[in-house]
Amino acid sequence: MRRTVDAAGELGIKYLTVFSFSTENWRRPASEVNTLFGLLKAYVQRDLGRLKEAGVRVRIIGLRDGLPQDIERLVSQAERETCANTKFNLTIAFNYGSRDELLRAAKSLAADVKAGRRDIDISEADFAGYLDTRELPDPDLLIRTSGEFRMSNFLLWQAAYAELLFCDVLWPDFGRAHLEDALRCYSERERRYGAAPPGAG
Repeated sequence: MRRTVDAAGELGIKYLTVFSFSTENWRRPASEVNTLFGLLKAYVQRDLGRLKEAGVRVRIIGLRDGLPQDIERLVSQAERETCANTKFNLTIAFNYGSRDELLRAAKSLAADVKAGRRDIDISEADFAGYLDTRELPDPDLLIRTSGEFRMSNFLLWQAAYAELLFCDVLWPDFGRAHLEDALRCYSERERRYGAAPPGAG
């Protein structure tokens, strides 16, 4: 992740979201879960100072309930100590699942409607305001590593019009060269958001 974060900033990217641990990952063996927790912990402990100095704002999206206390404290510390940074936005999806996010958003919206805090007539933008990513723009490009051809319950609402790129490289091996290739491929695509190609019809 360090290689990719550094490369993204150098290449002019302002927002990067990485999927670190999903709500479904709890089904994995306890030893693997603990290893994934340890990786996040090690990254924050080693890199938080460097990220702060580089102007990186860190956000963690997903459920906080059920996380070990030391992980929850680190997550809160990373967000608190970088909240004023604006140069680069790093979002880590940890204990995150898009279906869970959408369900939580719907429940929060329903509670506000029931309490009279808002009207039932809402727009897409209104609903997006209840998502974990409410302060972030929708992604332009979604890169799926490891040779898999699925989105794995990641940013389902937000990625409605994102360009999808599937690459046959494991995430631990992903680096600057792969990111540059992904951006080159993205630059060659035509984004129409449902509209007809220019000059068609």
